[in-house]
Amino acid sequence: MNSYKPRIIVKLEIKSNHVVKPIYFEGLRRVGMPHEMAQKYFSDGADELIYIDIVASLYQRGIDYEQIKRASDNIYIPLTVGGGIRTVDDCHRLFDSGADKVCINTHALQSDSTLIDNAAQIFGSQAVVVNIEAKSKSDTWSCYSDNGRIPSSKDVVDWVDEVEGRGAGEIILQSIDRDGSRKGFDFNLISKVIERSHIPVIIGSGAGNISHIIDVVKEFNPHGIALSSVLHYNKLKIPSIIESIRNALT
Repeated sequence: MNSYKPRIIVKLEIKSNHVVKPIYFEGLRRVGMPHEMAQKYFSDGADELIYIDIVASLYQRGIDYEQIKRASDNIYIPLTVGGGIRTVDDCHRLFDSGADKVCINTHALQSDSTLIDNAAQIFGSQAVVVNIEAKSKSDTWSCYSDNGRIPSSKDVVDWVDEVEGRGAGEIILQSIDRDGSRKGFDFNLISKVIERSHIPVIIGSGAGNISHIIDVVKEFNPHGIALSSVLHYNKLKIPSIIESIRNALT
């Protein structure tokens, strides 16, 4: 029997006091409260949670540590928190507030990439995750930040090399062109990143049915699958996803 099992990770995208779900990183729709949804998905059997304040950097807003504390309360699975992280002190406070890992994007991508180095040296690579928001450009992909709003000069594959070299322990790969669409994952993007990366890659953006998930698991053996729309709108349930993957790999 194949013992491989990808982590089933739920992505909670936060704006103000609500979990929201955009389509193609646009058109936010409220879907629930962070603490309630975190508890629900923990109870449903999620392996991990990713909590990202998707407008903190865009609005230059401070991190809501109290909301994170509430969301992390009585959650006994790893919690990765991102959004608005600019300094090592921000990371310290997030760990004190219940985060197990920090997720970095805007500040490192657009301003000072040594934030990755410094965080990895202090907290260890296993606690530092880099979120890559990829948008296709001909046959390449560019890195974006601030929930897909702000472009950068970084090529996705080059950025994968750089963040790994700087000490990141994991990558969350999101496709701006597929996120929230439920049309399936971008296999070309995933292939390029997994081929280049020597650290774990969590694949997100595009799952709409169980076949999409099974196909990406069989093709890439990813360390984790990040899901949101398909769970938030009750298209699939975590126990059935886990069972379907197990059956497909047996």
